[in-house]
Amino acid sequence: MNSPEVTTPLAEKIKTLIRASGPISVTDYFALCLADPEFGYYRTREPFGRHGDFVTAPEISQLFGEMVGIFMVHAWQRQGSPGDVRLVEIGPGRGTMMSDMLRVIQRIAPSLMDGLRVHLVETSERLRGVQRVTLEAYSTKISWHDSFEDVPEGFTLIAANELFDAIPIRQFVRTPTGFRERLVGLGPEDELSFVAGIATLDPVLLPAPVASIPEGTIFEFAPARQAVMQTLCERLRHFGGSALVIDYGHMVTSFGDTLQAVKNHDYDPPLASPGEADLTSHVDFEDLAKVALASGIHLNGGLHQGEFLYGLGLAERASALARDKEPSEQRLIAAAVDRLAGEGAGKMGELFKVIAVSGSAVNLMPFRPVD
Repeated sequence: MNSPEVTTPLAEKIKTLIRASGPISVTDYFALCLADPEFGYYRTREPFGRHGDFVTAPEISQLFGEMVGIFMVHAWQRQGSPGDVRLVEIGPGRGTMMSDMLRVIQRIAPSLMDGLRVHLVETSERLRGVQRVTLEAYSTKISWHDSFEDVPEGFTLIAANELFDAIPIRQFVRTPTGFRERLVGLGPEDELSFVAGIATLDPVLLPAPVASIPEGTIFEFAPARQAVMQTLCERLRHFGGSALVIDYGHMVTSFGDTLQAVKNHDYDPPLASPGEADLTSHVDFEDLAKVALASGIHLNGGLHQGEFLYGLGLAERASALARDKEPSEQRLIAAAVDRLAGEGAGKMGELFKVIAVSGSAVNLMPFRPVD
C-alpha cells in the first residue's frame, strides 16, 4: 500500500482552488506560496539566517552592507551631494544591511547622514518588529511603508538586494503548437503537477526563432518585475537619485527553467512544499536593463557581485576588520569574503549580478564608464 502523500495546508488550499476553477498560472502559484494571507511563506515563517531557510549576503558579514553604504555615498556625491535625501530599502529583511549601511555613512559622510531619512518598504508586521530592534539606534530617522509609491517625493537612493527574485514570473513551455503558458494543475495521484495551458507567447519576446527550440524548453517572462523596475526608474527620472539592484540571475536573456524552492538551506522541488519553502527564480538582468533604458534613465552595469564588492574596497576593508583579531576570527572574516565574492558552488561572487540606474547621466564606481 502506498504511504499517504506528505502535504501542506497551502497545498490543500491550492488543490481546492484548482478543482473549482482549473489549473492556475505559475505567477499565481508563486504569489500564493509567498504571500497567501493564511499560509504564505513570508507571512508564517522566519526565512533569514541560520535558523531560517537561507542566508542572505548581509547576514554573512557586515562587509556587504558596508560596501553598499560606500556605494550610496559615492552616488550621492556624484550627483551634487543634495541636502535632502530619501534612503530606501525595499524588502529589508531583518534590517541588517541598512544598519551596516548607516554605520558607514555616518562615519564617512556625516553631512549625508544629517540630511537623510530612511524609508523601509515592508509589508510584514512581524519583520517590521525585527527591523525596529535592529535599527533602534536610528529610530528617529526611519519610516515604514507598505508600498514604494508611499515614499515621499525627492532625491532618492534605493537599495534592492534580492528583491526581484521574489517577484512572481510567468513560464511558457515549447509545444508542437508554439510556446504555451505553463500552469500548475493536478496529476493522476491528485498531486500538484505542471501542465501546458492555452495562452501563447508572442514570438517577438523570445531570444531566438521558435523553429530552432526543442519541445519542452521553458522560457520565463516577468512582466511584474518589469513593472517594479519601471516604477523605480520613473521615481529617479522625476526626482533624481540612483538605485542599486543586486540579485542572482543571468546577464543575457535566455531559455531555461529557473523556478526553485529552498527549505532548510537545501533545494526543494518547487511544487513539493508550498508555503513552507521559499520560492524564487533567477533574474533576467538584460530585461531589467532594457526597461531602464526605455525609461530614459542612465544605466551602469552589469558586474558580478565579486567584481562589485572588490571594486569598492572589500579586500582592504576586510584586512582592516581582521587586524588585531584572533586567528579564528580572521579565518571567519576571510571565509565570509570568499563566500560573498568568490566563485564556485555555495559562493555568491559570480552567481549574483549587479546593476545601477540613475536619474542623471553619471558614471558610478566600480562600474565601467559608459561613453
